[in-house]
Amino acid sequence: MRTPDGFEPHYRKSPLTDPWEPLYSKVDDKSVVLGFFAAEQHTNSRGFVHGGLLSALADNAMGLSCAVQHDVIGGLVTVNLNVDFLGTARLGQWIEINSPFTKTGRTLDFAQTFVTTDGTVCARANATFRVLPSSDSRKR
Repeated sequence: MRTPDGFEPHYRKSPLTDPWEPLYSKVDDKSVVLGFFAAEQHTNSRGFVHGGLLSALADNAMGLSCAVQHDVIGGLVTVNLNVDFLGTARLGQWIEINSPFTKTGRTLDFAQTFVTTDGTVCARANATFRVLPSSDSRKR
């Protein structure tokens, strides 16, 4: 399977996402788009991509999309996450998590993302993040 143009292996590794590798990302100055090919490790007992996985990756993509728009912050913490499941994702499909809307502020950020399977929306999510102050001038 060929990864869509612009996607590279995801730069931000974590113990939570390690079992779901390989994950891919496409980064610009406004957002971080995540993507992956649905495989066995992503599915529930019925063979659909698990909603909890989609929720976690939507939260991740929205937080990263907000973070790239800040100069210096101490991090972001999810205050609220709401996910609506509109369809299903299945084995072998390309799943993309794109956050076209973000509103960043000094203490709170807001974001919306769409999860698509082969270009068809299967979920949408909204989140609010608390912006943590930088204690050591770390970038993103």
